[in-house]
Amino acid sequence: MEDVENSWPEDNVSDAQKSEMAFLRDREGGYVIGYGPFEERASPPESGVAFYRNDFGLRDPKPWKVPARFERGAVPVAAGTGGGECVVRWSRMETEGFAEVFAEITDAMGRGEIEKTVPVVTERGTVERGEPRMMVACLRDLPETLRGYGWMGPEDSFIGATPEKLFLLDGGRLRTVALAGTARSEDQEVFKADQKEIREHEYVAGNLAAKLSDIGAVKRQRRRVIQLGSLVHFQTPIQVALDRPEEAGDLIRRLHPTPALGPLPRTEETMAQLLEWRERLGCSRWFGAPFGVSCDGVLTVVVAIRMVVWQGNEVWLPSGCGVIAESRLVNEWRELRLKRDAVKAVFHLED
Repeated sequence: MEDVENSWPEDNVSDAQKSEMAFLRDREGGYVIGYGPFEERASPPESGVAFYRNDFGLRDPKPWKVPARFERGAVPVAAGTGGGECVVRWSRMETEGFAEVFAEITDAMGRGEIEKTVPVVTERGTVERGEPRMMVACLRDLPETLRGYGWMGPEDSFIGATPEKLFLLDGGRLRTVALAGTARSEDQEVFKADQKEIREHEYVAGNLAAKLSDIGAVKRQRRRVIQLGSLVHFQTPIQVALDRPEEAGDLIRRLHPTPALGPLPRTEETMAQLLEWRERLGCSRWFGAPFGVSCDGVLTVVVAIRMVVWQGNEVWLPSGCGVIAESRLVNEWRELRLKRDAVKAVFHLED
């Protein structure tokens, strides 16, 4: 793969646009890296490289971002970061807002309006030393089970290491995975028999397979436990042999949000309510959103979780939890902390 030459006249390009950068780890372990300025399009180009960046509500009419140039690399390098690491002072997390939303979710379940939904809380911090772009250096140490990704621009930026693939589309075959259910690694044996976690996962896997059943032959593999750092999760791989070619945007809208991050049932009303809860709790619009890259005819789209978001010296670390009828407030609050701690460990942001 060769770099694409910058097609925008230099005198029309701002320094902020030149500093824009997008990257995603591909299935072969390397990174596809795009450099700004990016051309925004409503649909992907027929050839070359285009990144897909949209918010959780899919409200961007031009989500495809075509870079001025791109390259493959072992790990992205953010310009101007220098050495050292980013040090963040984290603010104290308060339970009141989450407890209020949790109670509203419980009431909605009691009325039969929803079976499951995913509230998100956000830990806030301030950079005390270094700069957030320095976190790209941490991607060198990622295990194969995590895909590094990121977007750096003149406004809010984000970086993450996600275990969840929305889908990979290569020719007539689509591959995806159901990932839901979380516990500490040391609790793995108890986790395997935890009926609440199993039920939450089966919600996700069954719903995902059903969403795909009308576009091809679905093959669902057995549920298994995978270890991702200090956490373990249930995972069910799913493959689909497509009956006909499908538009990338249509597939994204069909699969996003997965039940691991969205409501069940997924209707306009339950999605609107989830978006309201997320906004009330200060969730970043990028958390849980689809992020991907089309390259050489292969489209890879991941679920943007386990992320850090920043603007200037302000930093946000969101985490979500699947709430079903068996959920208990104290257990979900603990799970949210476990997930944020796992992200801090990856990007060396521990308290």
